[in-house]
Amino acid sequence: MIVGEQKPFEEIWEMIKSFRKVLVFGCNTCVAICHAGGGKEAEILASLIRMKAIQEGIGMEVKHAAIERHCEPEFFDPMMEDIKTNDVVLSTACGVGVNFLAERIGDIPVFPGINTQFFGAVPKAGIFVELCAGCGNCILHLTGGICPIARCAKSLMNGPCGGTNKGKCEISQDVDCGWYLIVERMKKLGALEKLYEIQPLRNWSTATYGGPRRVVLEHIKDIEGQ
Repeated sequence: MIVGEQKPFEEIWEMIKSFRKVLVFGCNTCVAICHAGGGKEAEILASLIRMKAIQEGIGMEVKHAAIERHCEPEFFDPMMEDIKTNDVVLSTACGVGVNFLAERIGDIPVFPGINTQFFGAVPKAGIFVELCAGCGNCILHLTGGICPIARCAKSLMNGPCGGTNKGKCEISQDVDCGWYLIVERMKKLGALEKLYEIQPLRNWSTATYGGPRRVVLEHIKDIEGQ
């Protein structure tokens, strides 16, 4: 899932205070699970903006809405005409949702209400941890299912650096060394010898450094006639 955190309210207010018709637009998938940008959070944020506007003596109409996902047009297309009646959309979706809506809404600005953090999992309620960097060239079959790109502070490919200490990363004793986790996992799998195989220099062109990435499923594309 994509994990995000709501931006500080003062930062949000600075973005939207000059507009008079504001829509706080929530997403009920990933960012709802991490309590950052779902329908409930959009409603609360809209209420806070209304109160702030009253305090500042600003006449501002603030509405809120939410849809299942902001990354597929089928969910927001039916609402597009209503969305366009606003001066600004404050999206509490992830950065993908902000981009996707901004491309389709014409000359109405779409601003982010949250900071998109990472791809993560939920080991316990209220705790979200980064497990995947979305690098575009998965090597988890070589590392016991533990991602060195996301879980090593230096994204090292061939073992730990000299800063590892008793299973912890040099950046903090609260952070596990990713490569310590990988080695222990490979021991458990009886596959430690695989780590002796030197990995070649990584081709980072599969990540965002080569520009926006794209996946096209031709068989579906052809069926849809696009």
